[in-house]
Amino acid sequence: MPKQQRRSEDKIERSWHLFDAKDQVLGRLATKVAKLLMGKEKPTRVPYLDRGDYVVVVNAAKVAVTGKKETQKRYFRYSGYPSGLKSENLGELRKRRPQEIIRHAVVGMLPKNKLSSRMITRLFVYPEEEGEMVSRAKEGK
Repeated sequence: MPKQQRRSEDKIERSWHLFDAKDQVLGRLATKVAKLLMGKEKPTRVPYLDRGDYVVVVNAAKVAVTGKKETQKRYFRYSGYPSGLKSENLGELRKRRPQEIIRHAVVGMLPKNKLSSRMITRLFVYPEEEGEMVSRAKEGK
């Protein structure tokens, strides 16, 4: 029986991907981004190593949602203090921090383990067309 090669993190090659969120449905976009962050499309994928790619998402403020989610979908955050639970709907969050909409959707699709915090650090979301990592993603390096 042939021996398996041990896969280590020092040989990981990561590439850059650029997504334009303008008029794309939130859940479908988040699924594609989560797959790339996890490295699911790579033939060398193993569940115990973080082998995902870098992902840059632009135009987060213009992402589309279906149905009545703009007014009915709620986002919650808790300060840790008594009566510190804050809630807002998708429309309010889109005005305040539009990049948080995509980030929240992607985090929910990543595995709930120690690797997910490292995966989410390779996600860069910008509300408009410009951002510091956009040029790097266009080069593909």
